Amino acid sequence: MEEIIEEVKIKEAFQERTWNEIQSQDSWQIFKAMAEFVQGYEKLAKIGPSVSIFGSARTKPGTKYYKMAEDIAAKLVEKGYGVITGGGPGIMEAGNKGAKEKRGKSIGLNIVLPFEQVPNDYVDNDKSINFDYFFARKVCFIKYSQGFVVLPGGFGTLDELFEALTLIQTKKIGRFPIVMVGTEYWSGLMDWIKSTMIAEGNIKPEDLNLIKVVDTAEEAAKVIEDFYGKYMLQPNF
Repeated sequence: MEEIIEEVKIKEAFQERTWNEIQSQDSWQIFKAMAEFVQGYEKLAKIGPSVSIFGSARTKPGTKYYKMAEDIAAKLVEKGYGVITGGGPGIMEAGNKGAKEKRGKSIGLNIVLPFEQVPNDYVDNDKSINFDYFFARKVCFIKYSQGFVVLPGGFGTLDELFEALTLIQTKKIGRFPIVMVGTEYWSGLMDWIKSTMIAEGNIKPEDLNLIKVVDTAEEAAKVIEDFYGKYMLQPNF
């Protein structure tokens, strides 16, 4: 039944607009996307060095990875970093909560969705930014993050992870630390990358050096600190 309803919606969407109407709407969407970039750039440029925390919106409070995201955020704030999340529930909420409770900068780049995404209560009021477009939101994540901490999540989490890896690998952006938390969760993906992607020659073995897989909040925060410590940089760089 759900598939039939979805098919009807798709047909209606195409039948309701002429090709000229579609073209006109697409043109206006360019300006809307530009406005999202401008808003994101202006707000985030004032925040200072921050680390993004990613993970599932479906992770429940009190669970293992929710608590770990809180702890990681708290430790990053203690080192002088702000914390950026997608602004929603689950791991995102945990990251903002950990930052807020330590009185650090708690930033939320919220995406407007028809389900699931509701802004959490731990984002600073002046540091909440709403996006309609995933691509504009991803650009802001990449541009204003000094590191990515990736906890267990779904398609959206993988999207952010591989976007960052692709841009670093192709030298479109400078390298920054990428930390994947949860060996048990990520081991299948890492094994597949090694046994299939590398074996087929689609990536180089040294590309795996772009990723660190850890199991504790202490390890995650240390990867970020050690990366910048090599260059004698502090969070106010």
